[in-house]
Amino acid sequence: MQVNDFDYELPAELIAQQPTDRRDASRLLVADRENGRIYHRHFYDILDYLEPGDCLVMNDSKVIPARLFGIRETTGAKVEFLLIKRKKNDIWEVMVRPGKKVKPGDTIKFADDFKANVLEFGPGGTRIVEFGYEGIFMERLEELGRMPLPPYIDRPAEEKDRERYQTVYCREEGSVAAPTAGLHFTREILEKARQKGVKLAYVTLHVGIGTFRPVKSEKVEDHQMHFEEYSIDGEEAETINETLSSEHRLIAVGTTSVRTLESAAVETSEGYRVAPGSGNTGIFIYPGYRFKIIDRLITNFHLPKSTLLMLVSAFYTREDILRIYEEAVSERYRFFSYGDAMLIL
Repeated sequence: MQVNDFDYELPAELIAQQPTDRRDASRLLVADRENGRIYHRHFYDILDYLEPGDCLVMNDSKVIPARLFGIRETTGAKVEFLLIKRKKNDIWEVMVRPGKKVKPGDTIKFADDFKANVLEFGPGGTRIVEFGYEGIFMERLEELGRMPLPPYIDRPAEEKDRERYQTVYCREEGSVAAPTAGLHFTREILEKARQKGVKLAYVTLHVGIGTFRPVKSEKVEDHQMHFEEYSIDGEEAETINETLSSEHRLIAVGTTSVRTLESAAVETSEGYRVAPGSGNTGIFIYPGYRFKIIDRLITNFHLPKSTLLMLVSAFYTREDILRIYEEAVSERYRFFSYGDAMLIL
């Protein structure tokens, strides 16, 4: 299977640069796998497709303000950090710009009392650094850092992004990119879902920078996924498994929820169930994959030739997804992180 098989034409002006004024005012393309039809709605209509007893599964990971701007102490040159992953305590793996000039032994200053010492080179051109600071690290990061907007949003992060590039239900700090399908939900929609009898379950997968890295191999099967940390609480797993044992449906909110659920799937005498616990997953889902857990999927529109586009193509078919994307382009849907949503029935 060729990576180029997942390419499509996207006018640059359809890449959303700003969020909608209201989270739930984004458009919603509904794709029905049973009859092949497409319906054009708005996200505030999502309750029309949820029934009592259904379960929404959402990723509650919180985006940290992972972009830091400082200077190299020896030269005064400007340096940009993007925090990728906490290794232990105050030691982090970071991406650095400009990358070639920052070497082990360098000290990068972000404030008089907030610095980073470069310890060694990391994988893929990254650096392993140790932060020194006064106070509490996450509080200082909130003070000094900026939200790590994806590279296709061609503007600096603004103050409003601290709120809009987070889901309303985020709580577990650790992501460097938002689980964007959840950005459309409001507290009001979630409350109405509860009142309707829809169950809400939360899993955690901390989204890494690999979500933006392009697939460089020519064949899909040759691509190696990055690993991301996930966890599922025992009570949340029980809610999910109760739904799987019933005739009701499990609706995954976003590809990160899909990857978490499918990674935690275990086969039992009653079929597949979700095992509580934590781990690292590098699961790669592309056409031919047999889903074990989910029934429906809420997702955004994804980049051409991306692993996320391959995942949704596995849930429907590649041909149908490309047909849907062609119609979405024709109908002037907004694409990617701050763009519109799709519900696959």
